[in-house]
Amino acid sequence: MTFVDVKNDVAFRKIFGNENKKIILISFLNAVLGLEGRDRIKEVTLLNPFQLPRLAGEKSSIIDVRATDEKGSTFIVEMQVAEPAGFDKRVLYYTSKDYAGQINSGDDYPLLRPVYFIGVLNFDYFLGEDYLSSHSIIDEATGENGFKDLKFRFIELKKFNKKTHELKNIIDKWTFFIKNAENLEVMPDNVDDEGLKEAYEEAAQHNWSREAYNAYIYSGIREQDEKGRVELAERRRIERVVKQLHQNNVPLSIIAMSVELTEQETAEILGIQQDE
Repeated sequence: MTFVDVKNDVAFRKIFGNENKKIILISFLNAVLGLEGRDRIKEVTLLNPFQLPRLAGEKSSIIDVRATDEKGSTFIVEMQVAEPAGFDKRVLYYTSKDYAGQINSGDDYPLLRPVYFIGVLNFDYFLGEDYLSSHSIIDEATGENGFKDLKFRFIELKKFNKKTHELKNIIDKWTFFIKNAENLEVMPDNVDDEGLKEAYEEAAQHNWSREAYNAYIYSGIREQDEKGRVELAERRRIERVVKQLHQNNVPLSIIAMSVELTEQETAEILGIQQDE
């Protein structure tokens, strides 16, 4: 059995924004938020169910997975494969926008319900070593959480290195699935959650239509193209810095250290033949 890369734009939204398999999103939300017993989410309404891009290579028609539960709480779930500029402000903007958008001018403030932002990041962002982090608005002196309606959870995939036999709880298993599904041939034996089982089934390539799989492939190509453009821009920036420093008679060793290249790589940019 072959699984798709869950981190892919189309795959992530097809799996977690599936109108016919809400058990997947419900299980994931309960896991990442640590909800148990009477606090567990039992039902969700998807605010933007997944739709295939209309044209090959077009970006998916939704920007994230958004849903509300039976209590009126809103959940924003995003997969970020690379750190965008202003990421922190972007998170606050989307969360605040959804919070304020619940009521109209003149409505009673008690009508506002909590908003949760859940970010799955394929890059390191926070200083802590734990792959799962929780953030809220607190009193800086006492640590009291006086403003409870906005909460943030982040999964940093690069900090997660557990093997199958090391998975201790449901959030470990969900994170393992998101990070590693594309490299697996079978579903792990320790998957005992129905929502997670459905997620593996949805990620299995043989369950994808040709149209959906083509959209998945095009999304991956677009992502690689964008990565290539970023890398090229960074390479050209480094080349400009190297040449400017060289024109100002900065020693080769200092230039190399400044741009984090070897002296050989720096010399190649400048077209200098180094002595053996």
